[in-house]
Amino acid sequence: MCGIIGIVGNDPVADRLVDGLRRMEYRGYDSAGLCVVDDGALVRRRAEGKLANLVAALSQDPADGLIGIAHTRWATHGAPTASNAHPHATQDVALVHNGIIENFRSLRDELSGNGRKFESETDSEVVAHLVSSLIENGASPEEAVRDVLPRLRGAFALAIAFRQHPDLLIGARLGSPLVVGYGDGETYLGSDALALAPLTQKIAYLEEGDWVVITREGAQIYDLENNPVEREVTTSGASAAAVEKGNYRHFMQKEIFEQPTVVAQTLGSYLRQADNSVALPQLDFDISQIRRLTIVACGTSYYAGMVAKYWFEHFARVPVDIDVASEFRYRDPVLEDGGLALFISQSGETADTLAALRHCKAAGQVIGVVVNVPTSTMAREADLLLPTHAGPEIGVASTKAFTCQLAVLAALAAHMAVKKGLMNREEEAEVVRHLLEAPAALNAALDHDDDIASMAHLVAPARDVLYLGRGQDYPLALEGALKLKEISYIHAEGYASGEMKHGPIALIDDQVPVVVIAPSGPLFEKTVSNMEEVRARGGKIVLISDAEGLAEASEGCIATIEMPRVHPLIAPLVYAVPVQLLAYHTACVKGTDVDQPRNLAKSVTVE
Repeated sequence: MCGIIGIVGNDPVADRLVDGLRRMEYRGYDSAGLCVVDDGALVRRRAEGKLANLVAALSQDPADGLIGIAHTRWATHGAPTASNAHPHATQDVALVHNGIIENFRSLRDELSGNGRKFESETDSEVVAHLVSSLIENGASPEEAVRDVLPRLRGAFALAIAFRQHPDLLIGARLGSPLVVGYGDGETYLGSDALALAPLTQKIAYLEEGDWVVITREGAQIYDLENNPVEREVTTSGASAAAVEKGNYRHFMQKEIFEQPTVVAQTLGSYLRQADNSVALPQLDFDISQIRRLTIVACGTSYYAGMVAKYWFEHFARVPVDIDVASEFRYRDPVLEDGGLALFISQSGETADTLAALRHCKAAGQVIGVVVNVPTSTMAREADLLLPTHAGPEIGVASTKAFTCQLAVLAALAAHMAVKKGLMNREEEAEVVRHLLEAPAALNAALDHDDDIASMAHLVAPARDVLYLGRGQDYPLALEGALKLKEISYIHAEGYASGEMKHGPIALIDDQVPVVVIAPSGPLFEKTVSNMEEVRARGGKIVLISDAEGLAEASEGCIATIEMPRVHPLIAPLVYAVPVQLLAYHTACVKGTDVDQPRNLAKSVTVE
C-alpha cells in the first residue's frame, strides 16, 4: 500500500525521490510528500491526491538537498489531506511510515501531557515526536530510534531523517517490508526493489525487527536485540525501465490481454511437455504424507484458493480448509500435525496473510506460498515457494496474477495426487495436456472483447448486480462481483446459484442485471433452472457460456458472452477473462479510475 523511498546522495535528490514514488503508484495511494535536509533545515512538500499535485507544488517551490525521504500514503488514521500526508516532522526529525501503530493513542496522550503539539490526525506522527523528544534531551539519532522502537506496537516500516545530521537516514521494519540499496557513494531505502531499480540493483532485505543506519559509505544493520548483523546483498533483478501501457488504454486492460502469455510462462515452470508430467521444485518434505491442507488468502487470491479447494479434494482427496486471512487466527483454528498450510498472495507482503503464515509456522505446519514476488517476505519464510510468473501487475484490481495463481494451484493439486498414488501416469498426462490448452483458450476468450465492450452499457446504469455460478464457477461469480465493485463502484454480489432461493432472490427485479457463469456440463441444467427463477421475477440475465450452452439457454437474456468449449479443469482460468472484461468495460463506460480505483491499495500491509 503506502510507498517509501529514501536517498543519502551526492546530488540533489528531490527528482529521484519523485521518480521512486512514481514507480510505486501502482500500490494505490491518496496523498504524497517528501522531505529533504537542506542547510540545517527540514524542507517538506506535501499534497493530497495524485503525485502530479506534489510535482506541481515542487515546481512552484523547489526543495533542494542531498538527502531525503518520500512517501505515498493510503489513509488509515485521518482523512487523505495535505496535513495528514507524510513526511511528518518536528523541528528536528522527519519520518515516513508504512503500517499502523496500534498503541498510538496512549503514546499520543503521554506526549500531549508533556506539552507536545500535533499537526495531524495520524498514528505515524507520534513516532516523530517520540524520537524528537529523546534527541532534544541529548540522545543521538541511533540511540533515540533504538529506544523508541520497543515502545511501538503494530506494524511499521520507517524511514527517518534528522535536521542536525545531513549525512544519515535510519530505517526500521516490523511487519512491513523495507529494503536497503547500495550505490556508488550513495545508499538507499525503499519499500521494494522496484522503487530502487533505477538507482541500484544491489539490495539487502531487512528481516523482521531489523533497523538500519545508512550513510553514503553504506549501511549498518541491527537486529531486534540491537546486535550488529549482516544481511545478504543480492541482485534484485527488478527492471529499471518504467512499466508502460503500450497501446492499451489502461494497465488493467494490458494485463488482461497478457494472460495467455503469462499463464503459458507459469505453466512452463511446472509442467514438462516432453513427457506430459508435472514438475515441481525439489521438496524438503514428503507431500504424499500431507493429510490436511489449509488455504489462507485475501480478496482475489482467496477466490483462487476456493477454486483450488475443488481440485485438491477431487484429485488428491485431501480435506481442505480455506479461510480469509484476516479471520483465520482469531477463530483459534485446529491445525493437525502433518498439515500443509498454503498461502496465496500477489505481493507476498499482505499483512493479514503474513500474520496467518507465522501463526501456522509456529504451530508446526509445513508452509507453502504462491506469490508473484519471489523475493517477498512470504517467499523468504516459506518451506515451499511456488512463484507465479505474471510479471509486475500495476493495475490495483488483480487480473493476470489470479489466472497465474490458478495455473500453479492446478499443477500442485495434480502433483499431490500423483505422489499419493491417486493419479496414474495416463491420468497425469491428460491433466497436463488440458492445462497446456489454457493459453490458447484464453486467447479465444479474449477474441470476444469487442462483444463485451458493446454490451457494457447494459450493466453500467445498474445500482446492483448479482453474479451466479455453481461448483468451480461459484468462486468465479465472487471474483466477477469483486472486480465490478472494485473498479466501477457498482454494488455487486456473487452467489452459489442454488442459494438464490434462500434469500438473495428477494433482490431481483427488472433493474438488476444477473450475470450467470455456466459452461455446459454436468451442472449446467441446474444452473439453467436457477436462471428461470431469476427470469420469472424480471431479472435481466447476462449469460456466459460456450456455444452449446448458449444454444440451449440464451433465449430471453439481455446479452450473452460466448466462451470456447474447454475441459472443466481449465474453465476457471478461461471464464476469468469475461468477468474481468465486463468489469473493465463497465468501468470505462462510467469513467472511473480503472487502474487506481478510489480507496484501494495494491499491497495491503496493514491488518
